Amino acid sequence: MSIYEEFGARNIYNLAGTSTRVGGPVLSKEVADAMVQASQHSVDMTELQASASDYISKITGSEAAYVTAGASAGLTMAAAAILAGLDPSKMEELPTVRSNKNQFIISREHRSGYDHAFRLAGAETVDVGMNEILSGAGVRRTEAWEYESAINERTAGIIYVATENSEPSIESVINIAKKHNLPVVVDAAAQLPPRENLRYFIEKGADLVAYSGGKAIKGPQSSGILCGKKEYISSVALQSLDMDEFFEIWNPPSNLIDKSKINAIPRHGIGRGFKVAKEEIAGLLVALRMFIEKDIESEMKESRNLLETINNEINSINSNIISSKIRTPDNSEQYPTLTIHSEKIDLYKLSNKLKIDSGLFLNETGLNQKYLTVHPMNITNENINEISSVLTTSIKNFINNKG
Repeated sequence: MSIYEEFGARNIYNLAGTSTRVGGPVLSKEVADAMVQASQHSVDMTELQASASDYISKITGSEAAYVTAGASAGLTMAAAAILAGLDPSKMEELPTVRSNKNQFIISREHRSGYDHAFRLAGAETVDVGMNEILSGAGVRRTEAWEYESAINERTAGIIYVATENSEPSIESVINIAKKHNLPVVVDAAAQLPPRENLRYFIEKGADLVAYSGGKAIKGPQSSGILCGKKEYISSVALQSLDMDEFFEIWNPPSNLIDKSKINAIPRHGIGRGFKVAKEEIAGLLVALRMFIEKDIESEMKESRNLLETINNEINSINSNIISSKIRTPDNSEQYPTLTIHSEKIDLYKLSNKLKIDSGLFLNETGLNQKYLTVHPMNITNENINEISSVLTTSIKNFINNKG
């Protein structure tokens, strides 16, 4: 009996990929062992975050870094750092911003439910641009001049959500920001791989960059990385760590917090609810080390081989009713995926049936286009036959029972 079953939940097959709703990646033995080992010892959390900052900064090229409770928490803390700086009185007021300088400019195309992350800290989002391409009313996307036209005395910073095809270019947005002495926060939560993206945004001049630790890095699901300018990371630390200290005998590592630059320490800050456990920091660091050192191209080739097994089984069912094919991305560091297509059956009902009856959770983002996706992140040589058999049998039963 698994630990989940012991308390009344199911083990499932996560074929959806990194999604939080299905638990994200299964941890490697090395990461799990690191978390267990960390749990058996005590540590000064400020020292641990300072050590993590050193290690992550060498990899990202940033001045400093902080392990956050996921990428979304990292965005909240990025906003909090920009709004409060190193001023303890401002930290204690958040999410109230007395000066009213709390607006962050964002492209309308970049907006999502993660806007909440900024508003939690007291920020307001001001969107620019038009979704003309999506609405069929034009050919242009958001342009850099639109960011500049929105800048006023209330502007605190600029938000840039990075994807493979984000527009306008990160360079053009950063140039506008630097011209007006404004910080740029990059949401790069899902922009790994390629591994070069660990340095790309910092090298382009971004002030703060947030990554998920529980996606491609395969660290703890509730971990993330925020890296960037030291002044902001110091503010993040001050607003996140346990500040039940006496200033006179408080000795933070200078690489994380330069005590000489502040005259007092805040009480527990807005980031206190985003605290990260020592086990999660240890797990994230080991996962990051493995991510940058592993032969990722070989892993992607092996993932394709595993998908071939499923692909062959599905295409043997009835090509007139259902079929599948493997999609290989141009970037050799990115996972191939398997798409399952059908015009004859209700894929919404099939996906739901797979979840309820067989515990098979597939990626459903293509349902409107009549396909489901199998992501190979959690498929291994040890479980491929079981997964392939359960999936194929479940699809056959659905077809035979006519949904």
